Amino acid sequence: MTYNRLETAVILAGGAGLRLRPLTEDMPKAMIIIAGKPLLQWIIEWLKFNGISNIVVGVAYKNEKIIDYFGSGKDFGVKIKYSVHTVEGGTSEGFRLAIERHVKDNVFLGINGDELVRIKTKEFLESHVANGGIVTLAVSHYRSPFGVVEVDGTDILRFQEKPILRTHYVSVGTYIFSRQVLDYIPRSGDIESTLFPRLASMRKLKAYVYDGFWATINTLKDLDEVESLLRTVS
Repeated sequence: MTYNRLETAVILAGGAGLRLRPLTEDMPKAMIIIAGKPLLQWIIEWLKFNGISNIVVGVAYKNEKIIDYFGSGKDFGVKIKYSVHTVEGGTSEGFRLAIERHVKDNVFLGINGDELVRIKTKEFLESHVANGGIVTLAVSHYRSPFGVVEVDGTDILRFQEKPILRTHYVSVGTYIFSRQVLDYIPRSGDIESTLFPRLASMRKLKAYVYDGFWATINTLKDLDEVESLLRTVS
């Protein structure tokens, strides 16, 4: 079966953002303001740009802040439904409930609500369909947060400040799911430590290599760096 485009996305925006305190004492991480607008708004605008207008937002911590701000999604040119889950249930519970309650598509996008990417979803979908996985992860080369030192005995041969390590990949928190993923998502836990290892052992977890802009917001330092990046790429 072939699919021409993605129509639905599930965004998990339930995190408490403990490492972003005090900013998240009264709001969820997804509502942190970055370069003039909430983090979740950046994600929704990227989805709309890629033609995805049906959005399910999985919410937990301080969820009323998200629901009150975005509402039905009409003011943002999309349709939004909400799925409430618990913080303790992790991303497994968040994705599972959101999909069961509101997603009828056979193939759809999933994204962590603290990730920013500029992936072209058409190419992402083509990769997923061609490779036959249940889940396809967007992966990118690992950017070291530290300077890397090459040593020969006691001699330092080379020092590289925060290089991109071309031999390693990391997930950028953006996925394409086939609906049969519901047969494998556990009731609780995080998909990174439950679902993904299981699918990998079955050879049903695929990779889509992405070399464009991406950023994760976990700390106040991340916030400062991402704000600077967004002002240059927007």
